[in-house]
Amino acid sequence: MEAENHTEVSQFLLLGLSDDPKLQPLLCGVFLCMYLFTVLGNLLIIVAISSETHLHTPMYFFLANLSFVDICFTSTTVPKMLVNVQAQSKNISYIGCLIQVYFFIIFGGMDNFLLTVMAYDRYVAICHPLYYTVVMNPRFCGILVLISWFIMLWVSLLHTLLIRRLTFCVGTEIPHFFCELAQILKVACSDTLINNIVLYVATALLGVLPLTGILFSYSKIVSSLMRLSSAGGKYKAFSTCGSHLSVVSLFYGTSLGVYLSSALTHSSLQNSVASVMYTLVTPMLNPFIYSLRNKDVKGALRGLLNLPATSCL
Repeated sequence: MEAENHTEVSQFLLLGLSDDPKLQPLLCGVFLCMYLFTVLGNLLIIVAISSETHLHTPMYFFLANLSFVDICFTSTTVPKMLVNVQAQSKNISYIGCLIQVYFFIIFGGMDNFLLTVMAYDRYVAICHPLYYTVVMNPRFCGILVLISWFIMLWVSLLHTLLIRRLTFCVGTEIPHFFCELAQILKVACSDTLINNIVLYVATALLGVLPLTGILFSYSKIVSSLMRLSSAGGKYKAFSTCGSHLSVVSLFYGTSLGVYLSSALTHSSLQNSVASVMYTLVTPMLNPFIYSLRNKDVKGALRGLLNLPATSCL
C-alpha cells in the first residue's frame, strides 16, 4: 500500500528561494527583469547575426545557436518560478517536473557543447588559418550542432526514463526553485544507485571531456600566439577569442561554484542561490559580453538599432 502511494504522487513542492512574503514581490520583479533582459539580449544577437551577411561565418553561426539555447535554457525554469511566486504557490506537477528536467538537461548540455565547438573553431582559425575555410565549412558546422543535439536529446531522455522508475512520497518537497536532477534524486523514496551512476558517468563524459577540449584548444592557441613576432598580430588574434573565453570562464566558473556549494554545504538556500548564477545570470550576461567585446557584433547591433557609431554599444 505504501509503494502504491509513492507511485501515485501527482505533484511536488518547490520550496523556492525564500518563504518570506515580503521578499516575494521583490524576487518576482528582479527575476522578471533579468529574464526579459536575457530574452531580449539574446534575440538581438540572433537577429543581428541573421541580418548581416558578413556575420554568416562559423563563429557567429555557433554564437547564434548559443543565444537560442540560452533563451530556451532560461525559459525552462524562470517562467514557472515567476508563476508560482505570483500565485503564492509551490506546486509543480509530476509530469511538469519531468518535462523541466528533460529540457533543462538538454539546453544545459547544449551550452556545454556549443562552447566546446566554438573553442575548436577559434583553434582552427588561429592555429591553422590556411585550412580554416576547408575544415570549418557550413556542412561540417551544421553536423557538429546536429550531433550535439542528438547526444543531448538521448542523454536527457535516459535520465528522464530513469527518474520514471523511482518512487516518491506524497507531498515530496524539492529544496530548489526548479526541478534539478540531483535534488530530485535526493528526495526519492527508492534506491537511486543506478541514477547516480548514470549521472556521474554523464557528467564525466559530457562535462569534463568538453572542458578538457576547451583547455587543450586554448593551450594550442596561446602557444601559437607566443610564436608571433608582431604585438599587433597577437592582440588581433586574441581579441577574436576574448569574448568566448570570457563566456567560458563565466559558465564553467558558476557551474563549478554550484558543484562546490552543494558538496561543501548542506544549505539548500545557498545551493539555490548558486544555481541562479548559471541558470539566469550567465545567459543574461552573454549578449553583453559579445556586444561589448566584439566589434563585428557591436557594429551589427548599431545598424539593427539605428544607433550612431559613438553609442555606448
